[in-house]
Amino acid sequence: MARRREVGILKLGILTAALALGLAFPAQAQTKLTLTGSAAFTTDYMFRSITNSNELPAVQPEFDLGYGIFWAYMWGSNTQFGEGIEIDYGAGISPKWGNYTFTIGGLAYTYPGADSEVDYFELKSGVAWARTGSQWNFGLTDYWSPDNSQVFGNSNAIEGTIGYALKNKWFWNFFSPSVSALVGFQSYEDIASDYVYWNAGLTLGFLNHWSADVRYYDTDYSKQECFIQNGNRNGCDARAVGTLKVTF
Repeated sequence: MARRREVGILKLGILTAALALGLAFPAQAQTKLTLTGSAAFTTDYMFRSITNSNELPAVQPEFDLGYGIFWAYMWGSNTQFGEGIEIDYGAGISPKWGNYTFTIGGLAYTYPGADSEVDYFELKSGVAWARTGSQWNFGLTDYWSPDNSQVFGNSNAIEGTIGYALKNKWFWNFFSPSVSALVGFQSYEDIASDYVYWNAGLTLGFLNHWSADVRYYDTDYSKQECFIQNGNRNGCDARAVGTLKVTF
């Protein structure tokens, strides 16, 4: 355990130094302040392929603020934890170098009105590749917390993603289809077992600001391991989830 804490402290130091370096980057092409938002309705709130809404639908609004390489957001959802409400906040930087975008930021997960303290923090660091004109995109992202949910201790999740945008539109040029997949590994210092999770799905963009997504999720957790981590023996079972989203 002590070794994990030392690794976490070292990681925090390295990423803090990287963040300080990133702050020295000039805002490149985009220098004006932007405010955007979105609202999503999903048949199940999935977090790292585990239900966070007790297998029930969720409504999820989000607001995003951007200025050059700087970004911040606020996101909300109904959830099975605390008093049934989750509000997340995040801020960081995403400098670009050629076709690569690097991201470093802090994420806060909060549960207003919860009887017990379950709020926690994650440090996000990652790199994504996308090239203008290419149909492919790739990403690798790490999420580290010094005390996950104030129960599981030091935790770390690393995720790899791949996406492909189809050239031809579907149904009389109405839908813009793309496919994507994610594989991740979540480790915990205390109580919960480590696990592998993944998802893959199809996204259909339409009417400029709308999208419909159908996605399949699964983990390698047993029912007992899932109960210890999530409180729901069936919460880690494989399932298909549909999401309708609008941006504005």
